[in-house]
Amino acid sequence: MREQIMALGEAAVAQIAECQSSEALEALRVRVLGTKGELTAVLRAMGSLSAEERPLVGQVANNWRETIEQAIADRAQQLQSGALAQQLTREKLDVTLPGRLPVLGHKHPMSIVLDEVVDIFLGMGFSVAEGPQVELTRYVFDALNTPTTHPARDIQDTFYIKDAPVEAATGLPSVMLRSQTSSVQIRTMETQQPPIRIISPGRVFRKDEIDATHSPNFTQIEGLVVDKGVTMADLKGTLDTLMKAIFGAETKTRFRPHNFPYTEPSAEVDISCYMCGGTGCRVCKNEGWIELLGSGMVHPNVLRGCGIDPEVYSGYAFGIGLERLTLGRFGIEDIRLLFDPDQRFLMQF
Repeated sequence: MREQIMALGEAAVAQIAECQSSEALEALRVRVLGTKGELTAVLRAMGSLSAEERPLVGQVANNWRETIEQAIADRAQQLQSGALAQQLTREKLDVTLPGRLPVLGHKHPMSIVLDEVVDIFLGMGFSVAEGPQVELTRYVFDALNTPTTHPARDIQDTFYIKDAPVEAATGLPSVMLRSQTSSVQIRTMETQQPPIRIISPGRVFRKDEIDATHSPNFTQIEGLVVDKGVTMADLKGTLDTLMKAIFGAETKTRFRPHNFPYTEPSAEVDISCYMCGGTGCRVCKNEGWIELLGSGMVHPNVLRGCGIDPEVYSGYAFGIGLERLTLGRFGIEDIRLLFDPDQRFLMQF
């Protein structure tokens, strides 16, 4: 039996040295030293030995048990140290490498252009005025000399508030999502006496179909100047300064006669194409000019309705879409990109 115990012990020690995981080592311990293990089974058979042999065999068995337990403990320590070394290798960090800066957000292209426009007008002595996006039709239409039959009032073109009181003259609700920030001009003229020099940027809403150049929700920048002796030449000089500052000193402006209820005379303003410089291209439809905004001298009825004497004061007004400015400023051809959160596009600015 002594030879059997020695053979069992030598085999166990050899197998312990070959164990590659803590799980395999524990399984071997149970198989050899467990209550039903191989060495335990041999010891249970010692009852058949003589009284002289039993102490000797017991001593050998105890020695091998201690040897096996020590071998298991040593191998467990080796496996633990190896696992730690592997973990440190996997998770190593080179502290001499430069730090990685987090990716920071930045301004949207429309915000960039809006800030530029505001700075330009602040430099010309203007201030910024704001007003509500949900507005009374009186400020959007009536006070701006817009007839009750004007197409802009149609329910197909304007977002009205359904449960608002109805106007007797039109049969339409008297509250709406503003379709222009000209309403801010009226609120300003009603509460402030000339001289007035303001711009009023803000969101406006119209029932336009979404395409490459139109959106039902866009940003408009309205401008208003009211003072003594204001002329059309002042309007042209202001807009010419704006266009050159945004699109470059070589940019030209062109005024074409038009009709707006709240200005007289009125003009559409074109600029030389920012893509081709006026030589003709796909963007300007080979005309060399791009229509950009509407403008004109404030109608006397509008001034009079706000308590300003048109015999003493005159003024000019204009309105331009921020999206259209942004398209030209950065050479973007589709307005929908400005409303799309595609990081591949936005990270270019």
